[in-house]
Amino acid sequence: MTEASTLETTVATLRAGGVIAYPTEAVWGLGCDPDNDEALARLLRLKQRDPAKGMILVAANIGQFAPWLEGVPLELQASLVASWPGPHTWLVPDNGRSHALLRGGHDRVALRVSAHPLVVELCTAFGKPIVSTSANKASEPPAMSADAVRTIFGDQLDALVEGELGGLERPSTIRDLITGRVLRS
Repeated sequence: MTEASTLETTVATLRAGGVIAYPTEAVWGLGCDPDNDEALARLLRLKQRDPAKGMILVAANIGQFAPWLEGVPLELQASLVASWPGPHTWLVPDNGRSHALLRGGHDRVALRVSAHPLVVELCTAFGKPIVSTSANKASEPPAMSADAVRTIFGDQLDALVEGELGGLERPSTIRDLITGRVLRS
């Protein structure tokens, strides 16, 4: 994969279990279908990422997270509503919906509703959230361009959606929904 993919091709790739690259608010990301075991495992292998770390889910709107938010009290969900869309990732108690490779060694799942138009369009067309993790090998700096993604991963990815980064200087803040503790600012 070196050529840019259309939105339709990318969505078909996600449905077929592929791993994709796309621009986010601050860095280039890698993604896949969060319900596809093989795609999750392949994405982790490509990144050489420790499966215990877990990954983020990104969505077009809070409604796409309904299955993951089942059982979360409405007063806690108010914090999500107040901060989304935007660069705020929340660690939400897992209700059993999340794949172990998505959660990693945690009892929480990381959720974010994106404000990036391309990510919103991609999740809307796919019909549900996608995995969002930085496009890099573990402990290396994240890719900041499509060319950097191509340099890092060569033809190992199944689709690449061309686009611009969203203009943020750093990845999203990560906060625990229950404790309010900030894990990454």
